[in-house]
Amino acid sequence: MSEYRDTRVAYTSEREALAGFLDSQRKMLIATLDGLDDAAARRTPSASSLSLLGLIKHATTWERRWFQVVVAGRDLPGEWPAVMPDRYDADMQVDEGDTVDHWLGYYREQIEESRAIVAAMDLDSPCARPDIIECNVRYVVFHMIEETARHGGHADIIRESLDGTRQS
Repeated sequence: MSEYRDTRVAYTSEREALAGFLDSQRKMLIATLDGLDDAAARRTPSASSLSLLGLIKHATTWERRWFQVVVAGRDLPGEWPAVMPDRYDADMQVDEGDTVDHWLGYYREQIEESRAIVAAMDLDSPCARPDIIECNVRYVVFHMIEETARHGGHADIIRESLDGTRQS
């Protein structure tokens, strides 16, 4: 995944470091799907209902929500927050129509959009939706590093449970 930076570089600015660490977490999450077909990516091999594809779907959904809605203030008709899901984990549920190619492609599109939004703003800029959360761009980037890393850890366990593959 050469499109994401390696966190072992010496960053020269806070912005560069935040972007690099978030990209690294995104890269690791994406890599957990390497070599898997749709059926394997939908499997839930642990006590939880999490699948690798469900985690990518969730990461995609919240990448879009945090950066496009909370930070940039965009209205996404028919989507959160105007429309609330029936289940708290609805964005993690997958079925036969959910594919690795679709969700990885869509995740990458949302990542690019997120990067563009952050690049156009100062890290201290307040987010456009204080009715959802009162915070700044820096907070959202830190939060996304935290959440992406958390779900990357879940994904590592799921992948190892599926076929013994471990990230190095």
